[in-house]
Amino acid sequence: MASLTPISQSHALLKKPNLTLTPPPPNFSSSFIAKDYPYFKTQSFKLPPRMATRNGVVSATTAEKRRKRYPGEAKGFVEEMRFVAMKLHTREQAKEGEKEVKEPEERPVVKWEPSVDGYLKFLVDSKLVYDTLEGIIEKAAFPFYAEFRNTGLERSEKLSKDLQWFKEQGYAIPEPSSPGVTYAEYLKELSEKDPQAFICHFYNIYFAHSAGGRMIGKKVAEKILDNKELEFYKWDGDLSQLLQNVRDKLNKVAESWTRDEKNHCLEETEKSFKHSGKILRLILS
Repeated sequence: MASLTPISQSHALLKKPNLTLTPPPPNFSSSFIAKDYPYFKTQSFKLPPRMATRNGVVSATTAEKRRKRYPGEAKGFVEEMRFVAMKLHTREQAKEGEKEVKEPEERPVVKWEPSVDGYLKFLVDSKLVYDTLEGIIEKAAFPFYAEFRNTGLERSEKLSKDLQWFKEQGYAIPEPSSPGVTYAEYLKELSEKDPQAFICHFYNIYFAHSAGGRMIGKKVAEKILDNKELEFYKWDGDLSQLLQNVRDKLNKVAESWTRDEKNHCLEETEKSFKHSGKILRLILS
């Protein structure tokens, strides 16, 4: 099996010369991040060593203690998540990328040859993950999860239709495999005790599929499905508006989080890439 790098993220499964999607070669990374997004630069300033006031003297350390701004923070927390995900790209994938390729599986795929059996494994494991996500949101162990019900981004029902279509073509539908089962269990665990970390996965899974995931689907269709577009890659309504609605909800929810809670969410990004990448690599199995 060809070796690949995880993504949240889907687009990198494809070779640069054949695609213009936001990741070039087949490293898995999150494609919903615009490549031209600039690094956020903080503004620095100095106060005189001591400033006289009506009540006495204020030390310049007052200004020094002002909290630093995080990259993307001025535009809302979703922009912070987007920025962190961008850093997990390689420089080959995006100019802001900082990830260094160290392991063989992180290298681009020289020859990309998906198989129907491998693709079915990917779809089955993906459905388990989306079933889990949507069940968690419906149950709402934390009240704010309910904000993300019926967003229009849900994929479970669409995947059911696709798997039924494959069954009607005579293909045997496999049981979920280790990557999907492991990720689903991890999401359940996080959702019950670590809501900030869970939201990181929620964001990366849905937003990555809406961008790079669609490009992967198109290439698979060209290779092995006679260009058939699966329901997995269709949305009811305007996708850009659906995504914006969820961005707004995510930003609103995060307003009540402490800085430490936000940072904890951001720190979970790499794990979301790794879990999603293992599922994506099933396509080439």
